[in-house]
Amino acid sequence: MSDIGDWFRSIPFITRSWFAASVALPLLGRFGLIDPMRVILIPELVMTRFHIWRPVTATFFFPMGFVYLINLYFLYHYSTRLETGVFDGRPADYIFMLLFNWICIVITGMLMNMPLLMIALIMSVLYVWAQFNKDAIVAFWFGTQFKAYYLPWVILIFNFILSGSFMNELTGNLVGHLYFFLMYKYPMDLGGRAFLSTPEFLNRWFPSRRGGVSGFGVPPTRRPAPQEQPQGGRHNWGQGFRLGGE
Repeated sequence: MSDIGDWFRSIPFITRSWFAASVALPLLGRFGLIDPMRVILIPELVMTRFHIWRPVTATFFFPMGFVYLINLYFLYHYSTRLETGVFDGRPADYIFMLLFNWICIVITGMLMNMPLLMIALIMSVLYVWAQFNKDAIVAFWFGTQFKAYYLPWVILIFNFILSGSFMNELTGNLVGHLYFFLMYKYPMDLGGRAFLSTPEFLNRWFPSRRGGVSGFGVPPTRRPAPQEQPQGGRHNWGQGFRLGGE
């Protein structure tokens, strides 16, 4: 048991909290201590009877089984890599990413009548990790290997073959893409305005700490604002950069 405790304490704080909630709630449902119908997302009950806990509990609850275990592994593996990699020393930024993705997923779930949100949130995190590490080679089932950029879509196709459904995976991928585009791609690659920024209250509650990136992805740097050039002078276009990669 001490080995399990040591392993659990070694998980970074945000991922550990998310992982613990995603184990505790399904276990309570498995042993009949809670009624699954009380924790899944039912839009009518949220809107008419103010069951405001359902968007939260639907994020952590999932029927225990093979699909649940696979996604629990994805949660542990890719959330840990993001939290100790690109977001190392920046807990407020990582929490903001999770909150933004979660809000988008809840809105989608309310509109599309999605009762469970766990897979969608996990896939949104996996998608962001894949964007930061798009040239890394990942191994999948049956010895297949490919670039991490394709991993979210391979998982979508694989789960569709297994279960005949892909809505959770597609929602997670699209939400992850939306976050990555608004936070990094649009303002940095395309020179647009930054639509997303971490709220100041999160920075106060979860202050940044000094520390190096642990090698799981490379955080992009913001494109500097253009400066006026003297008439007739040369313009220094600078150097480009590449998102992701290990």
